[in-house]
Amino acid sequence: MFKWKEKSVRLSTMQMLAAGFLLVIVIGGILLWLPVCNQEPIAFTDALFTSTSAVCVTGLMTVVPATQFTLLGKVVLLVLIQIGGLGVVAVSTFFLVVIGRKITVKERVMIQETYNMESLSGMVKWILRILKGTFVVEGIGAIFFAFQFIPEYGFLKGIWYSVFHSISAFCNAGIDILGADSFAAYARNPLINLTTMILIVAGGIGYTVWFDITDNIRNFRKKGERRRGMFKILTLNSKVALTMTAILIVTGTVSFLFLEFSNPDTLGEFSFGDKVMGAAFQSVTTRTAGFFTVPQGDLREESVFISCLLMFIGGSPAGTAGGVKTTTIAMLFLTAVTVVKGNKDTECFGRRIPEENIRTGISVMLMSFTILMIGTIAVSVIESAGFLDILFETTSAIGTVGLSTGLTPALHTASKFVIMILMYAGRIGPVTMALAFGLKRNPMSQVRQLPAKRLMIG
Repeated sequence: MFKWKEKSVRLSTMQMLAAGFLLVIVIGGILLWLPVCNQEPIAFTDALFTSTSAVCVTGLMTVVPATQFTLLGKVVLLVLIQIGGLGVVAVSTFFLVVIGRKITVKERVMIQETYNMESLSGMVKWILRILKGTFVVEGIGAIFFAFQFIPEYGFLKGIWYSVFHSISAFCNAGIDILGADSFAAYARNPLINLTTMILIVAGGIGYTVWFDITDNIRNFRKKGERRRGMFKILTLNSKVALTMTAILIVTGTVSFLFLEFSNPDTLGEFSFGDKVMGAAFQSVTTRTAGFFTVPQGDLREESVFISCLLMFIGGSPAGTAGGVKTTTIAMLFLTAVTVVKGNKDTECFGRRIPEENIRTGISVMLMSFTILMIGTIAVSVIESAGFLDILFETTSAIGTVGLSTGLTPALHTASKFVIMILMYAGRIGPVTMALAFGLKRNPMSQVRQLPAKRLMIG
């Protein structure tokens, strides 16, 4: 008689994180494929694409959610967006707390790596704080949306639209149930524009920045701290995230305003105030949201290229946004300045950035760019569209943005899978994806040191 040895498969933290998102995507795809969730039959590829876009909080769609899905289908879609925005780790931890199970050390390590925390203590409190803050902000956003949607659609439908779009905006998903034109009908509506922009920035700025600001409000009220100023008592991460966010929003707004000012298909017919608001919305939404108030296919080529840059950068770490992150770009820029000046250390706001941080930033940047280029070339081979339109689409996917020039619904099946892979890579991160599906950490690299040899550069 043969005796089989049972081997337990042990997944690393990165593999568990990647598998968690993948599992939710597949389950979501199956649910959205069911006839009860659809007004008319849908291909499984499109259902899976929609689920991937929702869980990865991207917003690219091969179907129009408003007309394709039933109320149940839209509820499933909203749940997937919320899970994707909060993260599988946060949602799983919440349910474990609800059923009364203790959080294991491995689960704590997963939370630590997901949110880049320094200590293993206070994990559950951290997750519960994230959930509470998320629901409060989404609730406030829904109230503001309700002032527009209830008079327009009636009480019940208005409440439903308000809740859906508040969650979608905060989670930076950019998925709407209004129709094929997103928020184009509200391009001149300050309430919808400002509420959406604030929710997008709030979700994309990162939970660590939130909590840093709220934790320091009390200290700021003290006489001693008030002399220093609120900004000075924030952590380095918060200072960089807030500074970069402000710079990118202002730079993007000015760029789009200048480029689209006389474009009759976008901002050309708007009043000056509406032009500024439209340019600001475009600047904010390219930072991984996906809603739009002007047709993306009608943007000038220069605006499309700038949008690609902003989409690739994305939001800040430990939030709902995608991209390579504002802190990564800031750190690499400061490193380049350091090299040019001939200084030894990369410094920021009076602090030295460790070399390990810089290496990680370079890895994230290069791996994201490499995956983007491979995906862009793959789609270019399959599709006959212009290269800039394809680059816009693939950058939107890996940056988990969701903006499209109109190419997504017309994609061939093979291209849809390429875009799905890009969205997935953008949501879990290129380094996590590499460690989960291929590369392995080498523990010996921490203890051995090979002879140094300079390499010619430049």
